[in-house]
Amino acid sequence: MTIRNWVRFFINSLLIGGAITGIVSLIIRWEDFYSPYFANGEWKEIIAGFLWFVVLGFTMSVVAQTGYFAYLTVHQIGVNLFKSLTLWNWVQILLMIVTIVDLIIFRFKPQASSFGDWMYYLGLLAILLVVGVFTAMKKVSLTGKKHVFISALFFMIVVSSLEWLIGLWVRSSSGDAYIALLLFPIISVNMYQLLILPKYNAKSEADIAKRAERRKLRKEQQMNLGAK
Repeated sequence: MTIRNWVRFFINSLLIGGAITGIVSLIIRWEDFYSPYFANGEWKEIIAGFLWFVVLGFTMSVVAQTGYFAYLTVHQIGVNLFKSLTLWNWVQILLMIVTIVDLIIFRFKPQASSFGDWMYYLGLLAILLVVGVFTAMKKVSLTGKKHVFISALFFMIVVSSLEWLIGLWVRSSSGDAYIALLLFPIISVNMYQLLILPKYNAKSEADIAKRAERRKLRKEQQMNLGAK
């Protein structure tokens, strides 16, 4: 990928993370955060709080982008290590199961003290799984390659869960709110990266080809001038 296209990719991912977090914060944190300021007409506090959540979204976007490029490396290592894409896919399926079980037993269960808590956590897990399946299906549709389904699903579930641990570790009075709040920028940015990166790569290849053609033309022009 060229520097120019990487910068565009980075900025767009950053904006998605910030926008999603800001918008979702208005829903998740309205009652306990925004509502008191709104009732008192403290618009500066509302704007400052909203911008803080946007910056938080920027941060989660960077985390998600780091995780994506790390996964690309891990995926290549996995294929080379197991000498078979099919075997690597089975390993990824196993890791997905382990990740889901880990979330339920070690992340949700210690904090779930009521039926409502379980519904809340399992609802978030359902969102992660549904978005993961949808993204993987869309990836197959865009590429026409059925074997990418498992890898795409693995990325959306396992890598997103690892990035989500930042929210799952929060143990404050608004910890549950942050668990939900941080999930949405992660899955949004990861979905964008997984589906859009090939377009940036193709654009980079086209740009490189055009650059090579321009260099070739300049070289031919210089040789023609020298011949004269």
